[in-house]
Amino acid sequence: MKTTESNSKVHLALAAIAAFSTYFCMYAFRKPFTAATFEDQGGVELGFLTIAGLPLVVVGFKTMLIFSQLTGYMLSKVIGIKVVSEMQTRNRAATILALIVFSELALVGFAYFPMGWKPVMLFLNGLPLGMVFGLVMSYLEGRKQTEALSAVLCASFIMSSGVVKSIGQWLIQDMGFDPFQMPMITGLMFLPLLFCSVWLLQTTPVPDAGDRRERSERKAMNRAARWSFFKAFWPGLCLILLVYVAITLLRTIRDDFGVEIWRDMGVTEEPWRYATSEFIVAVCVTVVNAGAIWITHNLMAIRVTLGLMCGSFLLVGAAAGMQSLGWLGPLGFMVACGIGLYMPYVAFHTTIFERLVAASGRPANLGFLLYLADSLGYLGYAVVLIARNTFETSHEVLPYFLKLLVVIASLSCVSLVIALLYFQKVLSKVSADTAAVEK
Repeated sequence: MKTTESNSKVHLALAAIAAFSTYFCMYAFRKPFTAATFEDQGGVELGFLTIAGLPLVVVGFKTMLIFSQLTGYMLSKVIGIKVVSEMQTRNRAATILALIVFSELALVGFAYFPMGWKPVMLFLNGLPLGMVFGLVMSYLEGRKQTEALSAVLCASFIMSSGVVKSIGQWLIQDMGFDPFQMPMITGLMFLPLLFCSVWLLQTTPVPDAGDRRERSERKAMNRAARWSFFKAFWPGLCLILLVYVAITLLRTIRDDFGVEIWRDMGVTEEPWRYATSEFIVAVCVTVVNAGAIWITHNLMAIRVTLGLMCGSFLLVGAAAGMQSLGWLGPLGFMVACGIGLYMPYVAFHTTIFERLVAASGRPANLGFLLYLADSLGYLGYAVVLIARNTFETSHEVLPYFLKLLVVIASLSCVSLVIALLYFQKVLSKVSADTAAVEK
């Protein structure tokens, strides 16, 4: 990585493009399998969960695959709390490439191993991928332009999921590939672009003196530093982490079961509809969240962003209600729901955690907060995934999804208001103490 003190607009634009492209490619190794329904595979009994010898949980084969990959991905997030927050700059690029190549080898196993091994292969596929985002994000944090750069990065996981699922359905429906081979082929299609993107990402200049003055210097965090940061802000962190878990639940259900949600709304034969809705969502979310770069005061940026997040949850609740009443069509619902969910989700990555680190006055980095949040978020999703199959008898995803949207959006608004009051009090005191020391 270059160590120049001057970060030109050209260098930063290239960094944004490289970050977007790298993470876009990652989704080609993670999400294509969800484009298939696997309905002809029947259900899977979890025999270790029984009452009186009868299976307590019977899940669909696709749900089992999602749960298997999710378990690996969730474990990756837990590992990433340490690995990503401690990662040295010189090792980032090679680590990204090694992680994704490993996941592609697991997709080869998914294509050709016997049925009983396929969930295991998806577990191994998810195991390395959870650390990629934090490694890419570490190139962008701690800059005056971080919100804009990370908003572009976050647009990649909004757009890429729809695109790779559309490619997956195209490979199955039009090209005639087997659903089990399709994820491997999709990954191979993106490998050359991935290598070029990581090479370009590695040329990103480090934050300059002005960046370090406004956003604080970002350093690797050992265990003591991580624990000290959490203890200093734990009430507010717990509140926003609960909201992060809630958003992760909703946006992952929308993502993993997008094919089924569209089907429940009567859309079954338009594979490129998924890419269309996600493109609209990505543009809206990216533009709004990138605007935070114009707010120089860190605490003010947190206030404005938490307010924006509350408004997004109101949009989610309204979209769910209108869809239930038949007042909103499939595309309108998926776009409104997507904007309402991804606006706060991306805001955590672009602004909330970035400005919290900058305003804290403590040595820290985004990797710690992002991976703490992600590990909890995916754990919560795993619990909901099992609970739905245990207590929900309907095969339709949409009714269950609409209920969750209304309940979680309401609770999240309350949590955000309380968190705003907490951070207003605590961070104002930190700012005052810092100003007194500087005098």
